[in-house]
Formats: sequence, structure tokens, C-alpha cells
Amino acid sequence: MPKYIFVAGGVMSGIGKGIAVSSIGRILKDMGFKVTAIKIDPYVNVDAGTMNPVEHGEVFVTDDGLECDQDIGNYERFLDENIYDENYLTTGKVYQAVINRERNLGYGGRCVEVVPDIPNEVIDRIKKAARKTKADFVLIEIGGTVGEYQNMLFLEAARMMKLGSKNDVLFILVSYLPIPRMIGEMKTKPTQYAVRTLNSAGIQPDIVLGRSAVALDDVRKRKISVFCNLDVKDIISAPDINSIYEVPVNFEKDRLGERILRKLGVGAKKKKNFGKWNNLVKNIRTSKKPVKIGIVGKYFKTGKFTLTDSYISVIEAIKHASYFFKLKPEVYWLSAGQYEKSPRQVNELKKYDGIIVPGGFGDRGVKGKIEAIRFCRENKIPFFGLCLGMQLAVIEFARNVCGLKEACSTEFSKCKEPVIDVMPEQKDVLKNKRYGGTMRLGAYDCRLSPGTKSFQAYGGKKSPFIISERHRHRYELNNDYQDILKKNGLVFAGVNPKQNLVEIVEIKNHPFFVATQFHPEFKSRPLNPHPLFKEFISAAAKNKK
Repeated sequence: MPKYIFVAGGVMSGIGKGIAVSSIGRILKDMGFKVTAIKIDPYVNVDAGTMNPVEHGEVFVTDDGLECDQDIGNYERFLDENIYDENYLTTGKVYQAVINRERNLGYGGRCVEVVPDIPNEVIDRIKKAARKTKADFVLIEIGGTVGEYQNMLFLEAARMMKLGSKNDVLFILVSYLPIPRMIGEMKTKPTQYAVRTLNSAGIQPDIVLGRSAVALDDVRKRKISVFCNLDVKDIISAPDINSIYEVPVNFEKDRLGERILRKLGVGAKKKKNFGKWNNLVKNIRTSKKPVKIGIVGKYFKTGKFTLTDSYISVIEAIKHASYFFKLKPEVYWLSAGQYEKSPRQVNELKKYDGIIVPGGFGDRGVKGKIEAIRFCRENKIPFFGLCLGMQLAVIEFARNVCGLKEACSTEFSKCKEPVIDVMPEQKDVLKNKRYGGTMRLGAYDCRLSPGTKSFQAYGGKKSPFIISERHRHRYELNNDYQDILKKNGLVFAGVNPKQNLVEIVEIKNHPFFVATQFHPEFKSRPLNPHPLFKEFISAAAKNKK
């Protein structure tokens, strides 16, 4: 019988529920248990694929092609395991399933009601994920903040599960304790209100994770204990720290893992083994030599603020590879729009050890990105292109090396030289405006060519050498232009063996000029950095020297 741990948020959003879930999962895994994690999003969207990345953050893609919330990426990184479609729920997905079942007489003609049928659907999906993964512990993150109308039905599902199996369900509240500057004291009242709001939904938290700028002192813990009906040992301090990968280590200072096992009546499977994770944290803390990486993007400006969630997997993949070489990553945000307004500003790229052009959609910022790619190619600056970054690298090469001045992508215009074109099966999709969940999504095979940087990075020893990587795109390198691109020196380092689609391009006689149609960042893990990111960071470090 699996144990279920629900994690909800109090006071405000963005306080780190996803990292808390990931960290708890890591702790339990290192105690010998099989763990999986589920994210519940209160959006009416069926999945995250159609959401604006500036508003919602990165759209993460799983091996089975699910477009989901970025927290799924955190779960995969911390647990070092793949998460699948069953582990992601939205209001839209749940309602869609219930309505479809009703239309097919799945309810036997009775009246279908919001309660209990919607919560029952949520419970069924949670248990289905538990069965598929055969997990000892299922962690369920409820998106949003307690008190919001949107997540009421998910809290109701959690309450109903607790009612049916009291010893198998645990509730954790991640709540924020502000320290107003004019007062200078950590305040517990917002957390007290959050607990009472959760009580009004019929749920008493078993554990409170107190998020704040600094660690909770004994006075604050006692206050929360008295006013929220909790043992003081169940108030876990969760202060701001430099790296998210230190969170599991920080939780264990308050013996969070042991508190969870005791409350659920579970005995330890084996002696704790935090060795690998502790070594990772040690590397993070002791890495002092900087490596400067510039990201030329367009999804990080919102008014006067810079938000980085749109590229969170790219950032973490940079960190993983940097820590592997005991380097301190420094990420700089470079606006593609600025290079369009002032092309000469692209000269600033010389200040960085390596440049990444990540994925994206639409023609905004494309000219600026192409200028950045040209500068990296001509000035031997290590360059790594991801998805759209690969397509723009091909366009830049076609224009400035092959002499195809009209080279472009049909995503941006009806160009004369469509070196990047829409996939044939996508034409009807776009014509009928069926955008959600219709791209080339999920894991596909790629055959690597011997003698290339990519072959070397992945550790290929014989040919054919096949890898599997995750995709999210509609446009591809147009095979009609393969010959002229090859003739002028563009190397096709990776090709999909079934459809002959180019997956990786490289340029010879360059420290590192590699671009992929897939998204390698989605498969990078802190304990297992992605091979291409490792090769890129290695080249960037040498470039620094």
C-alpha cells in the first residue's frame, strides 16, 4: 500500500513547493524507498503547451511527449528518474476526462456532479500513477495557494483520501514567514491564517515547512506550534539558500525524513545514504572559479524585472555541467532585441566564455539571435544552439557561408530559400489551428556520426551509435538543402534514422559550435549532467584560459 504526501502552499505563490516536493522525494529515495511525484495545476488548460512562457514559465517535456509544468523537471532532476503523463493533472484535463466519460455513458446515466465526481477523478488518477510506478511514496503538489477558489476541488480530493485511509496520507504546508523591513521581526500571523484556511477545507497539516529569508528560531517555531496545533518538531525551517540542491541537506537538519516515516508508521528500509548528494552540495559550495555563459533570449523581460523561469532547464543544465568541472556558473541575460536595434552591440559577446541560443517561437528577436550566432562562428566563441537555436544557426550559415541570401524559415515568412520548413504532417494541423499537443513531442532516436564532437561527447565507441532525446517543435531543416550545406562545411552530426531528419549540426575547426534540434536540457540531472552541456562548459572553460 503506497503512502501519499500532499504538499500545499500558504500565504503566497512562488515560495518553492516544487523544490520542497523534489527535496522530500530525494530524502526518501536516499532512505531506500521508491518515490514518484505528481503535480496538480489548477489551470483550465489541458496541459502547459499553449501557455505563455513569460507568464507561466518553461514548458517542460517528458519522454512520452507530455507538455507540462516546470516542476515536473525539478522532480526528474532531484529523483534522477523519468516522470510520465499520469503524473501531471490540470483542471482542464480532469474535467475533460469526466465530461468524455459522461458522454459515453460511463456513469450509467446518473447525474454527474462536481462533488464527488471531480475529486474522485483526481483520486483515481493519483492512484493510477502510484500503480504504474509501484512507488512506496507518492508526493502530490497542489498548485497555487490555500484559499484560492481554483484549488478547492483538489484539496477536497486530498481530504477524501485521508478520510478513507488515515494512516496512509500526510499533509505538508509550505508557508511563508515575512520579515517586514520596517519591523525587523519574522511574523507568523500569515502562516497561522494559512493553516486555518486549510482547516476550513477539512485538512489539518501534519508538518509545516517555514519558508523565510532566514532560518526559523525556537520562538517562531513555538508560536506556530501553539496556534496551529502542531508538535514543535513538525515545524521545519526552510530558509533562503544559494542553491536549490542544498534544500534536502537543510531539511535533514530538522530530521524531516524521520518525522515523515514516524507519522506514517513506516520503518526505515535501510541506513540513510546521502553520500552522492552530499558530494554534489560540497562541489557547489567549493566551486569558486567562474565560467561566464551568456544566454541570448527573449522570454525573460517583464516590465522592469528579469524572470528566468522561461529557461529554467537550460540554467540548471549549465549548473550541472559546471559543478561537474568544479566551476562556478555565472549566467548573463542578453536581449536578442537589443542586437536588432544596435547590431554593433553584439561585440559584447567577447566578454563571455560561451553563448547559448535557446528555443522559442515566432520571429521576434530572430535577427538579433542570428547576429549573435554569426559573431560566435566568426570569432571562435563556444556556441550551443537549442531547437530554434539550431534552426537559426542553419539560416546564418546558409546566408553567410553558402551565399543563400534569402535563406529563412517558413515559420517567419514565405521565403524564397526555405532552409527551415514545416514538417509535412504539421501543415494540416496549422491549417486547422490545432495547436495544443500537436508538435513533434517527446523522445526520438538520433544516430550520431563518428568523428564529431557530439559522438565524442556521448562516449560513442562504435557505429551506428543511437541516442534518444526529447523534442518540441514543428519546423525542421529542409532536406532539399542538405547537399549545399554539407558542401560548404556544415556537419550533420546527428540524424533521425527513421525519417532522415537532421538532429545535430556542427562546424569543424571551431572550439565548440554545436546546435541541436532537440532539447538536451530536459534530460540533464545534477548527479548526471548532460554530455553536450559538459562538452560545451569544458570548451567555455578552455576559451576562458
